[in-house]
Amino acid sequence: MGRVQDKVAIVTGAASGVGREDALLLAREGAKVVVTDLNEDAGKAVAKEIGGNAIFVHHDVASESDWQRVFKAAIDKFGKVDVLVNNAAILIYGTIEDTSLETWQRVQRVNSDGYFLGCRAAVQAMKEHGGTIINMSSISGIGGQSSFIAYSASKGAVTAMTRSIAAYCKSKNYSIRCNSIHPDGIKTPMVMNLHATRKPEDFMPIRDPKAVLSRFAEPIDIANLVLFLASDESRFINGAELRIDNGFLMWVD
Repeated sequence: MGRVQDKVAIVTGAASGVGREDALLLAREGAKVVVTDLNEDAGKAVAKEIGGNAIFVHHDVASESDWQRVFKAAIDKFGKVDVLVNNAAILIYGTIEDTSLETWQRVQRVNSDGYFLGCRAAVQAMKEHGGTIINMSSISGIGGQSSFIAYSASKGAVTAMTRSIAAYCKSKNYSIRCNSIHPDGIKTPMVMNLHATRKPEDFMPIRDPKAVLSRFAEPIDIANLVLFLASDESRFINGAELRIDNGFLMWVD
């Protein structure tokens, strides 16, 4: 217990799924947590579950003014920000042939623009005292995934942006670390609801049902890595791309 004692963490998309698990685990380990999401009822419920060491802020991650409000609320309530977990994202099925420009731009607005705005605000807030930025990317950002071109491109942008931020902060002697996490499938409402509307063969060749099931992590699997990166235990990990995919990108048969 206490691995992130008295650190102040902002977790986006924290009303459900991985973000919720991140917020709860960080709080159990001693952090004060700013829960942000568009889903106000569910977000407030997460903050209530945590108790006095949490607040909820309604948040569109693609809005620059919303990011300013989130950081102001965090600093007004808790005095500082030590950790940013950029977790909020949208996932829309679409290949290069059937993705419209509107869909492409919608995904980039949330998954790429939103992360840029959060990282920029975090660097400004942390550069005097240090901190850590944790960007949720995907194996789609480092491997080819034919079924999700807009999502893959957005996560590729997050991956490259993470490296750039890590290099910049090191060059400026800011004690700010920036790392990206690359899951495969996760058992969250966003992923499960999407898969329920598609045929399995849309996503990958079916050789063995057990192989398909082995691709899906539990949210706590991701949250455990977020906790490690938020803690001082990972103080020498910076600019890293951490896959959490049960070896999927290495899998051949």
